[in-house]
Amino acid sequence: MAKKAKAEAAETETASSGPAPTPRLHTKYLKEALPALAEKLGRSNPMSLPKLEKIVVNMGVGIATQEKKHLETAVEAMGLITGQKPIITKSRKAISAFKLREDMPIGCKVTLRGRKMYEFFDRLVSIALPRVRDFRGVSRKAFDGNGSYSMGLAEQLVFPELNPDKFLRVQGMNITFVVRNASDDESRELLKIMGIPFQAEVAPKK
Repeated sequence: MAKKAKAEAAETETASSGPAPTPRLHTKYLKEALPALAEKLGRSNPMSLPKLEKIVVNMGVGIATQEKKHLETAVEAMGLITGQKPIITKSRKAISAFKLREDMPIGCKVTLRGRKMYEFFDRLVSIALPRVRDFRGVSRKAFDGNGSYSMGLAEQLVFPELNPDKFLRVQGMNITFVVRNASDDESRELLKIMGIPFQAEVAPKK
């Protein structure tokens, strides 16, 4: 009898929880970004429109060559920020001046796709960037020529998931948005619609 009641309670909980809702920015991409881009670029095929493929978050921890614990702390912080287990990045060559050996752990990174990508993107533009001190927008020019965009954050504590009493050391990160089917200008338009606060465009002097 107890087993039956427990099973019924589990079924009720599953039914009430249901499937996870679609991330807010994914819905915005489908309902706002795609129609706007199709009209502006004159493309009727949605498969040819710019699409955010993945977000890569990278932390370089140079001091890990001296103190391994700093890398462990960075890995923990990135896991909390992204909701995904980071992988350790290693040096490609030895540099004696920096006490760096080949294949030495010097950082960590996470590649986000799908739901986690959109959820991280939403927290970045809605919560983290507005908490940056004296924030006036991100650079309009940090594209690689193929549509991908990179930006840097000097302070990891702009993400509220981190406890400032625990993560005392200042640690920055680099965030890369990989966009396919897009030139730099088309990618900028997509990211702007999705909420990236670019700096105001400066009018050329006459």
